[in-house]
Amino acid sequence: PVRQGAGGTRPGAPKRSVKPPPAALPPSPAERIAVPAITIEAPVMRLGLDRAGRLLSPPVDRPMLAGWYEGGAAPGEKGTAIVVGHRDTRTGPAVFLNLDSLKPGNTVRVTREDGITAVFTVDRVRTYAKKDFPDREVYGPANRPELRLLTCGGAFDPRGGYAANVVVFAHLTDAVRTGARRA
Repeated sequence: PVRQGAGGTRPGAPKRSVKPPPAALPPSPAERIAVPAITIEAPVMRLGLDRAGRLLSPPVDRPMLAGWYEGGAAPGEKGTAIVVGHRDTRTGPAVFLNLDSLKPGNTVRVTREDGITAVFTVDRVRTYAKKDFPDREVYGPANRPELRLLTCGGAFDPRGGYAANVVVFAHLTDAVRTGARRA
């Protein structure tokens, strides 16, 4: 018979270390986003809402710029942080062109103004028809630090644009100090 050690594992068996989830970070604006799996490295601007209460997007003349909704959680803060970017523009591909090819386990790194990089792990990627977009699921509150990346997707109609939105759901898995705090 094999005797169990005090910890419930066989003597000599490798110990599994489970890293606890990082604590939520204090608020700090997003400055850059990196998604290594799809070679994104881009600056991030602050975004608000239009008069109808819809989330604005980065200017089309700056296709490689992402935008963070500053009215919500900051990346790494408890809650749902929202970052949006164009899939493409009339001039060609844009920052979130390949967002729909991300897979669970891929990472997203958001560098913040305070010098901390919030590292998120992708949980799932979904495409929703615009008419069936689940606002609460995407924009609603979260009990932990979460991130949503959004762009257009689905079929393209030159008269009406894309028929769907691609949404990446991710959660905070690490926080790394990468630089000095900027004022």
